[in-house]
Amino acid sequence: HAAIYVKTATPQAAGVARTVALPGTLQGAVQAPIAARAAGYVRRFDKDIGSRVAKGEVLAELEVPELDQQVSQARAVRDQTASTVALAQSTVARWEALRGKDVVSQQDLDERRAALVQARANLAAADANLARLEQLESFKNVTAPFAGIVTKRNVDVGDLIDTSGKPLFLLSQTDPLRVYVNVPQSYANLVRIGQAVAVTQAERRDRAFTGRVTRTAGAIDAATRTMQVEVSLPNKDGALLPGAYVQVGLPLAPSTALSVPTNALLFRGEGTRVAVIDAQGKVALHAVTLGRNSGTSVEV
Repeated sequence: HAAIYVKTATPQAAGVARTVALPGTLQGAVQAPIAARAAGYVRRFDKDIGSRVAKGEVLAELEVPELDQQVSQARAVRDQTASTVALAQSTVARWEALRGKDVVSQQDLDERRAALVQARANLAAADANLARLEQLESFKNVTAPFAGIVTKRNVDVGDLIDTSGKPLFLLSQTDPLRVYVNVPQSYANLVRIGQAVAVTQAERRDRAFTGRVTRTAGAIDAATRTMQVEVSLPNKDGALLPGAYVQVGLPLAPSTALSVPTNALLFRGEGTRVAVIDAQGKVALHAVTLGRNSGTSVEV
């Protein structure tokens, strides 16, 4: 019989570190629209886009004349109620002295005591109402709930602001930043929380940024067949800006499979096979299950 010559290849371990480049958009670690709790007109705004603010710093001040009038009226009612309490206290003291001399009846004294209790209750209600209005009045100063940078301003001096929730500012915390990437299903089981990732930006090729995987969705999105992964990225010097487009290089854990050349696969009716040569030079067909395909080689 004529000899048949074949070309052979040695299977390689597929467990070689590889990096998958995925697109993403930078976001602030905390990002929130800032709305007003009180209705009024914008008297002034102290911060504009690009301003770095500390927690509790005033962003804008509103003019709320109706609320100011309500506060003044509540203070007057409170003072009036306090004077009623003082009068009721002195009245009870006098009637107790008269009762000690048996000049007035016990019924009359009990009525004066009840009037004092009612006056004190009215004073407590007036105090609570005044405190509520003063709290609302304090909302005319729109403050920053956290330290960050103002990325959007939607108001100007004289604008009428209501309590519908329309944001006046958009505030973002720029250190750290976070970026979400969608990892394909074939790589999802290789992502590990805490692993370092390389983040690059086309405009900043001179610098390398390193982040870490902080959490994963833990499930595959049925629509896209991807798993969402969140990466935390330190940004102490503010070199990266929220909203910027970046590339995230996600290093994957090595695989335990073997890698063979793609042209070594035999596709037959009974399934995919690979021709394997044993120590005696005999050829046998082995069934294999395919894994990730890199073009010239495939995991089996």
